[in-house]
Amino acid sequence: MAASSVIHLPIIKVNHADTTEISDALAIEEPLEIRLEFGPKHSRQIQNISVTMRTPGNDQELALGFLFTEGIITQQKDIAHIEHSFIACAENKENTIVVSLNEDTIPNLRNTERNFYTTSSCGVCGKGSISAIRTVSVYEAQDDANFISAAILHELPLSLSKHQKVFADTGGLHASALFMPNGELLFLREDVGRHNALDKLIGAALNDNLLPLTKNILLLSGRASFELVQKAAMAGITVIAAVGAPSSLAVELANEFNITLIGFLRNERFNIYTAAHRILIPDYENTH
Repeated sequence: MAASSVIHLPIIKVNHADTTEISDALAIEEPLEIRLEFGPKHSRQIQNISVTMRTPGNDQELALGFLFTEGIITQQKDIAHIEHSFIACAENKENTIVVSLNEDTIPNLRNTERNFYTTSSCGVCGKGSISAIRTVSVYEAQDDANFISAAILHELPLSLSKHQKVFADTGGLHASALFMPNGELLFLREDVGRHNALDKLIGAALNDNLLPLTKNILLLSGRASFELVQKAAMAGITVIAAVGAPSSLAVELANEFNITLIGFLRNERFNIYTAAHRILIPDYENTH
């Protein structure tokens, strides 16, 4: 995460009757407009796809992950280049990014008849219907061979907290982290929007040609919502663990896609909501 992700502002700290003037670190929240350039060489067109409120940093990964998890593109090879746009006013250049597709790539724009608008708290605002949200993953029919030790799961929240640098400074960011089955951390991305953090993470994995992520663990720093499970399904993720609670619709979708969904992962405890067969618990296995 870039240094520009944090701003320091003077505040007054109140403790009972005592007041102190100090400098406080805040996570920056700014809009990012994602534009898509596509078409044959002599008839290229640019379309505004989304405006999302995000924490600056890893913008290219965010744009790439968003386009992939929304089903607009299907692979990293669809991309010619990504860059912050000079089309906007100079002072807004860093808040506009253009994703240029290869000439022979046809984007799936069926669900973008009107622009998406996403806030930092809602990744599906502006969607017209559940059918538009329930994007079908190209990795839906993957081998079911991802088995995770409960002991490894217990270690993940501590590993996450150790690497959440901006959260440690501000206390105001969500994180998504990708782990190997042995607990090794591969990627961690932070953002004011939980959906943005996951799009950045998936964008990073897509850039490194790691998809589908069928043998990894996704850890969410907060709750597990429908939109996050949907994005994980798009990337082929089969095990999702959240520090917080899942929503009912998240559980429904995880069950539909045969995703192992874990909630309340903290203090060496967790709940398994779907596809429990992937979690290796010695005492449980010996009695069943």
